[in-house]
Amino acid sequence: MKNTLFVLFTILTLNSSFSQKIDKSKNELKSGNSSHSSSSNNSSSSSGSSRSSSSNDFGLASLFVEGLLYVSFYSTIGDYRSENHLYNPLSKYPYFDGESGNFQKENDSIQYENLMRFDVENHFLYSNNNLFGNHLKAKFRPFQYFYVQANYRELLEKNMLTNRFSNLSLFQFNVAYDRIRFKKFNLGWTLGATYVGNDVQKAGFSYGLHTDVFAIKNISFNSAMIWSKINGLPVNSFEIRGKYHKKNYFFSLGYEHLKIASPNYNFTTIGTGIYF
Repeated sequence: MKNTLFVLFTILTLNSSFSQKIDKSKNELKSGNSSHSSSSNNSSSSSGSSRSSSSNDFGLASLFVEGLLYVSFYSTIGDYRSENHLYNPLSKYPYFDGESGNFQKENDSIQYENLMRFDVENHFLYSNNNLFGNHLKAKFRPFQYFYVQANYRELLEKNMLTNRFSNLSLFQFNVAYDRIRFKKFNLGWTLGATYVGNDVQKAGFSYGLHTDVFAIKNISFNSAMIWSKINGLPVNSFEIRGKYHKKNYFFSLGYEHLKIASPNYNFTTIGTGIYF
């Protein structure tokens, strides 16, 4: 009897020690954050009582909101009347002329076309021999003002006890806007949605930031962050990588961090991409 209990205890201990991040992420996203809903109900009831007591300050608050919206508009969209860099045209591809990044500075000696660009890149993600994945990214740029972007990550994790694999499919769909469009540097934001497939099949609103720096000839660095919540739990991504450009394609090396519910994932990445 003691031996049987010992064996059962050992199996349970090993199973918990080798428990998979991916299964944990999916189970937490499916169940959601129950405390989140209760706390939000409590906060909404308390805010309702405080709202009645502060009605006299409505006029002052509306002026403050008006000013905040004004500042927010120019900080996120920009002033096209005074910021000439917002009219910088889209480049055919980074370093097509030996110096320009995603945007080229307007020059009277060059005739510009209404360029439309399609960027595709793929990266292999490696954490360890039991946890790895793939990241496919596509951007459609109809002109220099904004673009649409889609990310698809497929994560795989091997259970060391059963030798079976668990997988997680993570999709991000965003509209992106470059607030700063310099020749060697661009910075912007994204708005969209995050979706987790498999047996989770839930989505949430997302927002993020991105930047590209073209500091050295044929070499660039880019970073992107996207935050979202699904069922009250965080589904966030951070990526940073260096790229070596050769004509209209590139090779890359970088790092990605994902937080899907409570588990955290860290990956070294290697990949390639092409511009059409």
